[in-house]
Amino acid sequence: MGKGEIVAIIGRNGVGKTTLMKCLIGLLPATAGTILYDRSNVTPEDANVRARRGIGYIPQGRGIFPRLTVAENLAMGEMIGTDKGGTKLRELVDRYFPILGTRSRQRAGTMSGGEQQQLAIGRALIGNPDLVLLDEPSEGIQPSIVQQIAENIKKLNAEIGLTVLFVEQNIDMIMSMAQRCYVMDKGAIVDQVAPGDLADEKIMRKYLAI
Repeated sequence: MGKGEIVAIIGRNGVGKTTLMKCLIGLLPATAGTILYDRSNVTPEDANVRARRGIGYIPQGRGIFPRLTVAENLAMGEMIGTDKGGTKLRELVDRYFPILGTRSRQRAGTMSGGEQQQLAIGRALIGNPDLVLLDEPSEGIQPSIVQQIAENIKKLNAEIGLTVLFVEQNIDMIMSMAQRCYVMDKGAIVDQVAPGDLADEKIMRKYLAI
C-alpha cells in the first residue's frame, strides 16, 4: 500500500486477517516473506521497535488498560510512540475525540465500547504514527459511533496524511472509509476490489459468504 492511503483487508472469518495484523506490528513472527516499512526490512524487529518507527496498532477488542484513567491510557501512548509532535498531537486527539478530554479522570474500563474504541485510537495517534493498523474497529459499537469514527479517520487522513490499514466486517464502514480493498483467503491476498463493488450481492457472496 502507498503512503497516505486507507486500505481495507476483507475476507471470511478465520482466513488470517488478525494474524496478518499481528505479524505486521510484530506480535507474531512472520513464517515467510518480508515486511517492508518505509523501505526498511522490519521483519526481524520487535513490536516496540516498529512502534518507534511510526506504526500504531489498535487491536481487536481495543486493548485499553481498564484500571487506568483515560489520561493515563493516553500517557502510555506517548511513552511507546515516536517523540515528534508533542502538545500538537494532544490537541489533535482532543479535537477529533473530545470525549477523551471531558472524561480524562474516568477509568477506561467503565466507558462504553464506542468510547473505549475512541480512546484506543487516540492512544495510538498520540504516539505520532505514520501508519495505523486497525483490527475490527466497529466490533461491539453502536452504528452512530461507528460512522463517527469512520468520518474522523477520513478527516485525519486528509489533514495529516495518516496511512491506515484496517480489517473489518462492517460493509458500511468499509465502503465509507476505504479507498481500496484487498481480499484475503487461507492466509493469502487473493484479489483486490473497489469499495463500491461491495454493494454487489454476487461479490459479497463470493468473498464474504453473505
